[in-house]
Amino acid sequence: MAMNALAATNRNFRHASRLLGLDSKLEKSLLIPFREIKVECTIPKDDGSLATYVGFRVQHDNARGPMKGGIRYHPEVDPDEVNALSQLMTWKTAVADIPYGGAKGGIGCTPKDLSLSELERLTRVFTQKIHDLIGVNTDVPAPDMGTNAQTMAWILDEYSKFHGYSPAIVTGKPIDLGGSLGREAATGLGVVYATESLLGQYGKSINGLTFVIQGFGNVGSWVARLISERGGKVIAVSDVTGAVKNQNGIDIENLLKHQKETDSLQNFSGGDSMDPDELLTHECDVLIPCALGGVLNKENAADVKAKFIIEAANHPVDPEADEILTKKGVVILPDIYANAGGVTVSYFEWVQNIQGFMWEEEQVNKELQKYMTRAFLNIKAMCHSHNCSLRMGAFTLGVQRVARATVLRGWEA
Repeated sequence: MAMNALAATNRNFRHASRLLGLDSKLEKSLLIPFREIKVECTIPKDDGSLATYVGFRVQHDNARGPMKGGIRYHPEVDPDEVNALSQLMTWKTAVADIPYGGAKGGIGCTPKDLSLSELERLTRVFTQKIHDLIGVNTDVPAPDMGTNAQTMAWILDEYSKFHGYSPAIVTGKPIDLGGSLGREAATGLGVVYATESLLGQYGKSINGLTFVIQGFGNVGSWVARLISERGGKVIAVSDVTGAVKNQNGIDIENLLKHQKETDSLQNFSGGDSMDPDELLTHECDVLIPCALGGVLNKENAADVKAKFIIEAANHPVDPEADEILTKKGVVILPDIYANAGGVTVSYFEWVQNIQGFMWEEEQVNKELQKYMTRAFLNIKAMCHSHNCSLRMGAFTLGVQRVARATVLRGWEA
């Protein structure tokens, strides 16, 4: 899977670069990361023994601004995957037109096997080892798989011991430490604004259409909630615990209550349980994968019945499925744009911290809508001028912006 993401990202980049007619030397230099950091983090465990974990940070490109990207705590944090994801962040921030480049990092560990105090020690040691390589104007980390607002609070505190109070060093912080209002819902809300922009092109709106949502974590649950608020019918939902369907539309508030009480989607009275594997090929207007990568592949792509696929997850449609679906006339809104709401509101958080002036939630959401809508129109313009899919429209837009900044700054000197 990791190699798959890297191969797909590279393939999309090369394709975009050919469409744009980029100089081959420039193309090569855009792919090479700016810096790759690897550190060994040794901490005392609660039982007194010592344990060592390997931490990574790949800083891909800073032509358009400081580098930005998540830090994940996961047993399979592998340099290749971190590399692919850091590159993807470079194109994603450029598509959203926020002044950042891409980075990504992580520590190879299993968070659920570590106590809270062990996680804190690990985070602080990692921060001590990289504090002089990140910075408000250099590289701004954020939460990712296995990390959260508390992790960011520890990084902020540890970094501030060396550099003075610096709330803008990380985003996705707790509200009490300079986190932004609206950050919690941002990725989900961005997905909904993106969906509205796409449907608008076809003279449709969310109201009255049917939706299937895979994944009911932070993103999936917000998407489901916001879609049903806008009159969309969410007819099937799944997560790791199971799947539930209701042709007349699931009552999302009740499902969220049920999930909170039982930690599961099983045995929900407001719908019938279904095989999670059948969810992706369920009859619907719009399919929104919000969970893992590679879920749509050559095995199941031909059976997809949705007319629109919104990539809320990273890389849910693999390149083979992409071809099959495109031939069928399914419209795919690419992840590099569809899930950019999170990093956009991270940018707003950073801006607020630098100004020392916080916004109302209403302003955050209004600005997010502006950015998502504008990015969609820019992608459509690229699709017209290069006669290509939405995915290539987004990639050409991102790559062109980074290439222009690189050339203007003087990359051959």
